Amino acid sequence: MEKLQMICQLLDDKKAIDITLVELTDLTVIADYFVICSARSNTQVKALSDIVEEGMSKVGVEPLRVEGKQEGRWAVLDYGDVIVHIFYEETRRLYSLENLWSNGANVTHYGVDSEDAFKKLQSESKLV
Repeated sequence: MEKLQMICQLLDDKKAIDITLVELTDLTVIADYFVICSARSNTQVKALSDIVEEGMSKVGVEPLRVEGKQEGRWAVLDYGDVIVHIFYEETRRLYSLENLWSNGANVTHYGVDSEDAFKKLQSESKLV
């Protein structure tokens, strides 16, 4: 399973809210994608970050950096080409990253329109 899809599936399996993919390939060099999701509590922020780390480790992929996990308001897992942002709901509304990085055509909501988006990205060989 591709890295981006696997991360989204791990988050979805643990009931992350509003999993959003933001393609950044033409906007910045910091990453190709942001995966942004919300959690209902600080505890869930930690649990979601743990499950992503554990799941990715099982396939031999380790984060370059992990930040904010202990506070439980916003955890960031940096996988180089994919950066995962797990927000407590209130914090996500405050920062509104998907709006900051959106150009109108680069945002996909996992589970809603992600299957078609994944197929398109695979056909363009952009999927990581």
